[in-house]
Amino acid sequence: MKSIKEILKEKDFSKAKHNRHEFQAYGNMLAEELNDTLHRSLYIKFAKTIDRKVLENAREFVKSAGKLKRGSKARFFMWKLKELKETKSSNQKKTKATTL
Repeated sequence: MKSIKEILKEKDFSKAKHNRHEFQAYGNMLAEELNDTLHRSLYIKFAKTIDRKVLENAREFVKSAGKLKRGSKARFFMWKLKELKETKSSNQKKTKATTL
């Protein structure tokens, strides 16, 4: 029989337990991957409101960057996300202008 101390060591308390929706699980996973669990709710909001392809592109960009400092992964992600959103909106404006 295991002692309480051993059981508590095995338990991972950092994971969110109560994800009702898929976007919550994705936001939590994103926060863990970027080592930015203090802003977990921000990533959940992003997962709910921003197109998943844009989020995945920014996430893959950060992963391919290699080793980054603790806080810089999140900053790098935010920078790339902003850049991708701007290019997406400018592309949409160009297509609207050409169709008119």
